Amino acid sequence: MHFLWKRLIGTIPSLAGVVVVTFLLSHALPGDPAAYFAGPAANDASIAEVRARLGLDRPLVEQFVRYVVHLAQGDLGTSLITGQPVLDDLVARLPASIELTWFALAFAATVALPLGVWAATRPDSAADHLCRMVVSVGAAFPTFFLGLLLIYVFYFLLGVAPQPVGRLNELLYSPPNTITGAYTLDSLLSADWTLLRASLAQLVLPSISLGMFALAPIARITRASMLQALGSDFIRTARASGLPTQTILVTYAFRNALLPVSNVLGMVFSFLLGGSVLIEQVYGWQGVGAYAVSAVIASDYAAVQGFVLLMALLYVVLNLAVDLVATAIDPRVRFDG
Repeated sequence: MHFLWKRLIGTIPSLAGVVVVTFLLSHALPGDPAAYFAGPAANDASIAEVRARLGLDRPLVEQFVRYVVHLAQGDLGTSLITGQPVLDDLVARLPASIELTWFALAFAATVALPLGVWAATRPDSAADHLCRMVVSVGAAFPTFFLGLLLIYVFYFLLGVAPQPVGRLNELLYSPPNTITGAYTLDSLLSADWTLLRASLAQLVLPSISLGMFALAPIARITRASMLQALGSDFIRTARASGLPTQTILVTYAFRNALLPVSNVLGMVFSFLLGGSVLIEQVYGWQGVGAYAVSAVIASDYAAVQGFVLLMALLYVVLNLAVDLVATAIDPRVRFDG
C-alpha cells in the first residue's frame, strides 16, 4: 500500500502541469468563443459585451486564478455549446466512450494475444509472417480511414451492417433506462435481449475500427514476451522434465509473459480512450471525444480544459490499476521507484 500512496502523491505535479498547459493551449486556440456565443449576426459591441460577461476581457493571469479556484471546488465551468456544466456533460458522455473503448480493446486482445502466442511458438513460419503482416497493417492505417472503409464495404456495398450512426438506431429502438450509461450493460441489467443485440450490432464496426489501432502493439509485445519466456532456462527444464507442451505454454511461458502484456493493455486502453475522437466523429458516437471536437471548433475553453483534465485523471487511474495487476501477477514486482 505504501507504493500506491507514493504513486498518488507523485501524480500531483503531473496533474498540476496538465492544468497549466491545458489552460494556456486552450486560450491559444484560433477563434473567439465570444463571437461564437454571440452568433453570426452580432456586431462588435455585442461581441465585446459577451466577452465581458464571460470574463474573457480580464488579464490571463486573473482568468487562470479564477479557473483554479473553481477547479478546487469541483467546478469545471459551463460549456458554451450545451449551456450545461462541463462536469455534467462529461459524466453523461463518458460511459459511451468507455463502452466503445472496452469493446475495442476486447476485440484487439482476442485477436492479438493468440496471434502473438502462435507466432512465438513458430518463429519464421507462416504464422509468424501473418502476425507481422497484421501488426504492420494495424499500425499503418489511420483509424478514421479504416472506419470509413468498413462503413463503405459492410453498410453500403454488402448491406450487412446496421446504420452506422450513433449508439442505437433510435428510429427502431428506444435507449434503455439509464443505470450505468453504457447501453449494452444497461440492456443486460434490464434483461432486454432485443435491445442488447441492437446495441452490440452498433458496436461491431466502431470497435473493429478502433481496435485495429490497439492490435499491433498487443500482438508485438505478446510475441516478444513469449519468445523471451520460451528461451528461458526454466522452460528448458520443464521440457526436459517431460511436461506436456500445453502446460509449458500456458502455465509457465504465458504466465511469465503476462506482466509486460498487462502493462501494454493498460497503456493501450488509455490511448484508445483518448484517441477515440476520430472514430466517434465517423460513427456519430456521442462520447467525450465527439464532445471535445465540438468544443475545439467552438473554442469552448471550459469544455476543452475539462476533457483534457478528465483524460489525465483517467490515465493516472489506469496506470495505478496496471501497477496493482502487475503486483498480483508477480508479487516480486514493487513500484518503489
